[in-house]
Amino acid sequence: MNNIMFQGTASNVGKSIISAGICRILWKDGYKVGPFKSQNMSLNSYIDKYGGEMGRAQVFQAEACHLLPRAYMNPILLKPSGNNMSQLIMKGKFVRNISSRDYQALKPDLVGWLDQVYQRYQKDFDIVVLEGAGSPVEININKLDISNMEMARIADAPVVLIADIDRGGVFASVVGTLSLMSEEERARVKGVIINKFRGKKDYFAEGVRLLEDIIKIPVLGVVPYQKLGIEEEDGVSEKTYQKSKQDYRQDTLNVAVLKLDHMSNYTDFNVFEHIEGLNLSYISPDKGLEGFGGQGGLGGPDMLVIPGSKNTIGDMKRLNQSPMRDQILEYAKRGGLIIGLCGGYQILGQTLRDDQALDGSQGQVDGLGLLDVYTVFAKEKKTGQVKWTFDREEGYFSGLGGSKIEGYETHLGRTYPGPEDSYKIKDGHILGTYCHGLFDSAEFLSGLLNNIAKKKGLSRDFEVKDYKAIKEAEYDKLADLVRNNIDMEKVYKIIFDRDI
Repeated sequence: MNNIMFQGTASNVGKSIISAGICRILWKDGYKVGPFKSQNMSLNSYIDKYGGEMGRAQVFQAEACHLLPRAYMNPILLKPSGNNMSQLIMKGKFVRNISSRDYQALKPDLVGWLDQVYQRYQKDFDIVVLEGAGSPVEININKLDISNMEMARIADAPVVLIADIDRGGVFASVVGTLSLMSEEERARVKGVIINKFRGKKDYFAEGVRLLEDIIKIPVLGVVPYQKLGIEEEDGVSEKTYQKSKQDYRQDTLNVAVLKLDHMSNYTDFNVFEHIEGLNLSYISPDKGLEGFGGQGGLGGPDMLVIPGSKNTIGDMKRLNQSPMRDQILEYAKRGGLIIGLCGGYQILGQTLRDDQALDGSQGQVDGLGLLDVYTVFAKEKKTGQVKWTFDREEGYFSGLGGSKIEGYETHLGRTYPGPEDSYKIKDGHILGTYCHGLFDSAEFLSGLLNNIAKKKGLSRDFEVKDYKAIKEAEYDKLADLVRNNIDMEKVYKIIFDRDI
């Protein structure tokens, strides 16, 4: 089987992005390509066409090679929920909540299962692009690592090691990683990629030569640091932290997202980063906001979004103990626009109850009380893609009737009374829905933003481009970046000849 695996010297070195770029190149070169990651730990999931839950990295990799994302591209997904517990999802289906210790004990039994899953999967493709997780040389848990070299062994895949030069220490990270590998593992490594380089690459030519002299493995390329509008995989991305300032301007639309401790599915907000004249910021409950009640001329956000959460009761408890609770209620009292997505929808309700800590925290807690609903957490997880038509015409949502919405749901909570047509609106300025992907509807979002702009007194119209078209253009940019900076001839030799 023709394949290649990308592993990294650490987390966040760019494995997912480089893998996606290679996927795009191989697809453009005429190959049928399949992305694969044996195990992922992420709060940022996606629901495929058949209701299977998977990590976002393999979603954008699948999109890069024009495939329908399927959960078996990421057969094991762990979603941390706090207190050393995670949701265990296998082939897209929620199995149970599991502790770190119990999951480690389960891993030996997963090796044969992964072998079967992969062998069945690879038959459908010319080339499989595999991605590792974290570092392949966490020596205290190496025997239980099914994400890196064990998966390379199962797939009999050659490995390319990726290192991030932007964080510093790139030579030590590459040499150290290789030195901690067994002889058999090191023999699989056929090349190294230096990622996130800033400056003139000519100045680093000597560094490449010195590194190759030490490791006796070719450096396939040095990839420049470039900002791309491609969805991040794990946790809250760097740009989230960079945009956390309370920088509200009167000549723009200011959208604030509540940065919950267990915030999930933050890709709901990626589309905002492609809209000219819109300022997106993330706010922590602990800090509160000066002028938060200030709609329009008072300096506050023009829209507040409460996102999904992997521990909604835990996040609600913290919110109730913070100054933000009263500020949000005051903001709502003044007519501020608030939208809650999934866990955020539950937070807008009267109460949340979880008798068995199914979602991370046990007990009952008061919500914000802005919607006349309450939530009870159940053992069975509800997942699926959804399509519906927005049919309300009031307040900020005037003129949006008929907007087509496509997205997905993934939640353990059951909210009563149930939402009408997948959402609830109160007083024309508070909306709750279980639908992730609400803002990806250009028709809905452009109408909403223009209603906000009109209320704020801005004369400009806000144009929202089709998000799928935006992503396609970004995948092409990524492919060009990778092709122009990585020796693809050597990559092809690694794939087809297993060596250079």
